Amino acid sequence: MAERGRPRGFDRDAALAKAMEVFWARGYEGASMSELTSAMGIASPSLYAAFGCKEALFAEALALYGGDASDALREALVRGRTGAIDLLEARLRRGQAKGDVPAGTDVRAVATYVVTVQQGMSIQARDGATRATLEGIVRATMAGWDGLMESLRTDA
Repeated sequence: MAERGRPRGFDRDAALAKAMEVFWARGYEGASMSELTSAMGIASPSLYAAFGCKEALFAEALALYGGDASDALREALVRGRTGAIDLLEARLRRGQAKGDVPAGTDVRAVATYVVTVQQGMSIQARDGATRATLEGIVRATMAGWDGLMESLRTDA
């Protein structure tokens, strides 16, 4: 069946890629319709005609990000996150050698925990958390440091 109405005056795939970038930077709730239409280079009626609604646009943008073409990007991100854990684990092992970190501590588990907290803080910061809020998370994490180290002893 032939499409009805005026033909689109924009590249749908390019507009979707721009929407994906806005959602990536701002999240679903944080991405306003005006930001989306501005980034996509289209007017609101065109967005609704091409994608239906913001939720449908987000679903398509998510599929575009999670598609086969992004496997290499996903793998690069995984390598980067694993690399952060590896670096912190190496630093904690040096701390064990100097006596700053208790011998027998599962430093891989400690490194994974700390990087997980850091990733959560990164999301909080992107969502608008204040410096004071983020510093509070650091204080809470450090307040439990001794207990964390003790609980992850493999020789206890």
